[in-house]
Amino acid sequence: MAEAHGERDPYREAGVDIDAGHRLVARIRPLVAATARPGVLGGIGGFGGLFDLDASGHGGPVLVAATDGVGTKLVLAREAGRTRGLGVDLVAMCVNDLVVQGAEPLFFLDYYATGRLAVEEAAEVIAGIAAGCREAGCALLGGETAEMPGVYAPGEFDLAGFAVGAVRREELLPKPAEPGDVLLGLAASGVHANGFSLVRRVLRARGLAPLDPAPFAPGRTLADELLTPTRIYVRAALDLARAGLVRALVHVTGGGLLDNPPRVLPAGRVAVIDVRRFPLPPVFRFLAEAAAMDARSLARTFNCGIGMIAVVPAAAREDALARLEAAGERVWEIGRIEAGAGPAVVLEGVEEAWRFAASRS
Repeated sequence: MAEAHGERDPYREAGVDIDAGHRLVARIRPLVAATARPGVLGGIGGFGGLFDLDASGHGGPVLVAATDGVGTKLVLAREAGRTRGLGVDLVAMCVNDLVVQGAEPLFFLDYYATGRLAVEEAAEVIAGIAAGCREAGCALLGGETAEMPGVYAPGEFDLAGFAVGAVRREELLPKPAEPGDVLLGLAASGVHANGFSLVRRVLRARGLAPLDPAPFAPGRTLADELLTPTRIYVRAALDLARAGLVRALVHVTGGGLLDNPPRVLPAGRVAVIDVRRFPLPPVFRFLAEAAAMDARSLARTFNCGIGMIAVVPAAAREDALARLEAAGERVWEIGRIEAGAGPAVVLEGVEEAWRFAASRS
């Protein structure tokens, strides 16, 4: 971790400490474990929480539950007056965490909190949530709208989402990855919904507003580029899982390319990611140079253009690629699984592909 090595961490300087999140999980693990009852599978730290209905005495599949928000991306969206996409982000951040465990999303609930309810704005956000649910194939089952003057300033609101899915126990992911498995990277639609505290800090330092031209994308505004909703991978990922072509799926969310693959890898396995095998979108090069990030910081803060990773047996590579491309995904073979003790993720080709003008690496 960057903190352990004494390295500079621009994301922590922007106010978000990923290591503190890991420390909190370690701290609360025994508290969560003390609430266990028949039906609970595993513990916290995975992409979704697992509950076995059969083991609980109710019969049926394993339920998978996930909750998330959209972070400080909503600040930028409010400033730009573009809030509908936040609803899609909210759904995506939750259902992408379900599907990586092999689960089909069943239903979704939202929590919308504000100082004073602005009906039109709230309706716009919820319209986005409904659109995301339709894309993910799940029902918007309900939600809660809370007015809390004194907690939120005028014009402020926050969002949280909750999704539940189901999977047969024998189809639950991940399965143990093996040396020689290939890593298929599915393209992200943009920055998705992580790293925006650093994004906003960069914009402030450059004196840029959301509707200003994007320095890295001629003819586009910063809002056009940065507020693109998070891609929903449910249909493509479920097709791959149900065909038995994938050992594990990785949602590249907070922690980026470095912290997420270890969440699905067994001990003694290393994910080797070759950054020369996929294009780094211009937005990430802009952010890396503007924030003086080295390659490790970039890969731990942002998705770097890869929103989902499929760990696939080498023999299934061609079939998996064909299915993903038929589902409309842009896909690259970005690496492999090797035997090893760690670090759990190794980046190859950094010096060749990720040389940043203002980098301090």
